[in-house]
Amino acid sequence: MVAMVKKTKLNNLARRASGGLAAKLLPWRMWIQTAFLLVWLDPLGLRLHTMCGPVFHCYACPLATFACPIGVIAQFTAIGIFPFVTVGFLVALGALFGSAFCGWVCPFGLLQDLAAKVPTPKFRLPKWIGHLRYVVLIGTVLAVPYFFGESHPLFICRVCPAGALEKAVPDMVQQAFAGRQIAWPNALKLTILVLFLVAIFFVKRPWCRLLCPLGAIFSLFNRISAFFMRFDSDKCTHCLQCHKFCEYDIEPEKNPNDLRCIRCLECTRCNFDALNFASTFEHPYSKSNETNNR
Repeated sequence: MVAMVKKTKLNNLARRASGGLAAKLLPWRMWIQTAFLLVWLDPLGLRLHTMCGPVFHCYACPLATFACPIGVIAQFTAIGIFPFVTVGFLVALGALFGSAFCGWVCPFGLLQDLAAKVPTPKFRLPKWIGHLRYVVLIGTVLAVPYFFGESHPLFICRVCPAGALEKAVPDMVQQAFAGRQIAWPNALKLTILVLFLVAIFFVKRPWCRLLCPLGAIFSLFNRISAFFMRFDSDKCTHCLQCHKFCEYDIEPEKNPNDLRCIRCLECTRCNFDALNFASTFEHPYSKSNETNNR
């Protein structure tokens, strides 16, 4: 048994040394996510709210360096102005990295990843349920603001769990300690927050998979982005290990750049290195070895 464990460790070390970009990045993922908190949580007090960040993080949070791109789009839509800069910013980043921002730098995603480490029963979700993200994007970020304005109860900022957790809750705690009357969020926002806080312990990244409008935008670029997941059919042994490693019910060997993929690179843990993170900037790759990349 000890010999098998040692052999597995040696194989993993050898793979990292000779493997591609994914093998080198994956062990550092949690550290990279944590390091990016120094960017989003405004330790220097810069408050650069005239600029958007590429992550889901409420600008009203006392610790927010940048504006939330979803909030900016919704508020500009409410006043009938197209947010060219914000949309262009998201399109440019999506065209480069797709939904890699979701898996590697988003603080709201990190919170859910940390909660998922708690040893509670984890439940799978139907594959189709991920399409709800696009309903949220079209409905609460575009249609409701455009037709009803930001005062409507379904305006994204009025139901957003990030806003509730990062702004409303700190305000309530501060008011309680100061002995002032507590300003509670509206019932719908509070309900969504409670459901979210419960769900993150039983479902892997429930917000990202079900409802995140920013993830919906980035996912549209997964199949055309400059950095993408590559599947090498010659190295695949059809062991289906990638199915077990993927926590989002994707079949990576069939569709490595699925819209549901957040590019966490967990599927690349297959010892045969059939899946890897690649880019259009590399030297031309032999088409005979490459299938189902897009």
